Amino acid sequence: MSEKEIIILNRECTALLVPSGARIMLHKDTEVTITQSLGNSYTVSVYGNLARIDGKDADALGKKPNNPLEVLPATASIEDKIWLQLKSVYDPEIPVNIVDLGLVYKCEVVPDLKDNTGYHVKIEMTLTAPGCGMGPVIASDAKQKILAIPGVKSAEIEIVFDPPWDQSKMSDVAKLELGML
Repeated sequence: MSEKEIIILNRECTALLVPSGARIMLHKDTEVTITQSLGNSYTVSVYGNLARIDGKDADALGKKPNNPLEVLPATASIEDKIWLQLKSVYDPEIPVNIVDLGLVYKCEVVPDLKDNTGYHVKIEMTLTAPGCGMGPVIASDAKQKILAIPGVKSAEIEIVFDPPWDQSKMSDVAKLELGML
């Protein structure tokens, strides 16, 4: 989304302050400005602060929730589906997905050996800053999107800080989006 959109909330909803991650209640008829709508969540400006509204509350903004699984090719491998889902996870402050930001360090997919009908997924990822209050939110988003993939039985997201993240880990797509190229 490139243009900011002013919205009056049509019902109350919860939101998370960015970057602290503190939960707040936004009341019906509150004016918000959508600053980012990527990855099935919305970043809004409200009373001079940024807040993240989850996609399940899209209707409070007069929007329809997205279903990111609709874009997964049926013939894609489980690994490709996982990476596609991770590309739909965004930091609420940065309009670039966590894969292109270079935050995902490792993706391990292990078949379930008990009944050979599913997979266990382990992700190692980092944050742009160690004190980021949105880290647990981003990790939870990643986990939920991976668990939504048919056949995935479990997903573990581990936040690591070694090696530390820096801008060299960003893809050219991310650098271009952020005006760094």
